[in-house]
Amino acid sequence: MGVKLAAASGGSIELVPTNTASNFTVTVPAGTGTMLTTVTAGVPINGPAFNAYAGSNQTVTSSVETKVQLNTEEFDTNLNFDSTTNYRFTPTVAGYYQVNGVLRGSAATSLTLIMVLLYKNGGLYFRGQENGYTLAGGAAVQLTLSTIVYLNGSTDYLELYGRIDGTGTCYFQASGAPYTSRMSGALIRSAV
Repeated sequence: MGVKLAAASGGSIELVPTNTASNFTVTVPAGTGTMLTTVTAGVPINGPAFNAYAGSNQTVTSSVETKVQLNTEEFDTNLNFDSTTNYRFTPTVAGYYQVNGVLRGSAATSLTLIMVLLYKNGGLYFRGQENGYTLAGGAAVQLTLSTIVYLNGSTDYLELYGRIDGTGTCYFQASGAPYTSRMSGALIRSAV
């Protein structure tokens, strides 16, 4: 059984409970306000969210900013992450996104610098952690970044980049969770 509230103008609001034998209580506060709904401006209901990571080690050139090949998706709720060609997030909903990145890297002989970077539309947008210590060969370093970025929902895109300065073979690692390079993001506020 549902409850139907009729409006003076002829419209109505109907509250229909799920088919269950349980009782539910809705408590309305003693105050005036506006109820949030799935169409309320500024509220990200069911917005895009993703988590992608490197499924294998990626050899990189020393001292060159290189895109991380995030070729495995843990989840991609709106199919906005390209894990096969461009390794980028291009959301179709305009708004503000919380974005996180992890870069794990090492060099075979010695490692003198490693940094993690977020690119927006092909250019540097945000620079995360940087480590400038000299480490022995094979030592892995894991860096992170976290920021909020506005994306227009049509042409804006994000990519995770990294840089390693070292000698011997340099690579972004994919040693399995939680020790792998990855990027994640989610809509936290719509554009309106």
